[in-house]
Amino acid sequence: MYSLPYYKDHDKAVVIDFVHRYPFAYVSGCDANQRPVATQLPLLIQERDGKQVLIGHIMKNTAHHKAFLQYDNVLVVFTGRHTYVSATWYSTPNIASTWNYMSVQARGRIVFLDDAGLVDVLRKTSLHFEENDQASSTVYDNLPSDYTQRLQQAIVAFEIEVEELEHTFKLSQDRDAVSYQNIIDKLKTQDTDSQEIAREMQQRKTQLFD
Repeated sequence: MYSLPYYKDHDKAVVIDFVHRYPFAYVSGCDANQRPVATQLPLLIQERDGKQVLIGHIMKNTAHHKAFLQYDNVLVVFTGRHTYVSATWYSTPNIASTWNYMSVQARGRIVFLDDAGLVDVLRKTSLHFEENDQASSTVYDNLPSDYTQRLQQAIVAFEIEVEELEHTFKLSQDRDAVSYQNIIDKLKTQDTDSQEIAREMQQRKTQLFD
């Protein structure tokens, strides 16, 4: 991950909010043969005793489940919108073009939970993604018990206490004011991803150029 200072946001709440907005993450590690394994999962981030904890669940007996049982160190990557930025939009265009994007990485140790922990995770995640609609037919407590019993035999819940939380919000912060505004104007005319990056850049403009 790029660690250049001008690609960092010094407000931790902004980084946590990004994880809430883009919860579908890559969880990666290594198996017994030191081969990389990864899976994509929706995760919730919660604060517990002043620390950030990620919770989720996976299918049992998959390659990544077996790998995480053997090696509990994991890297979790949350990615948001991204877009190409042409150097022709710069005030000095004779340099390389680039890509703007936002990404958060969390490192920690994965711990698998017992049956009670699985029920708790399923309750929290189903309610969260149903926008806390307790009347929804798909939240855990409204599902048929015979269905949830079968489901729970096939999956396992986990939590990851975050030991390191890093981010790169690469949004042309190293460009001059004229180039920065021109990039925003160009991105606003393009696809949804580009427009979202333009909005993120617009929000930061006054912080960069007083």
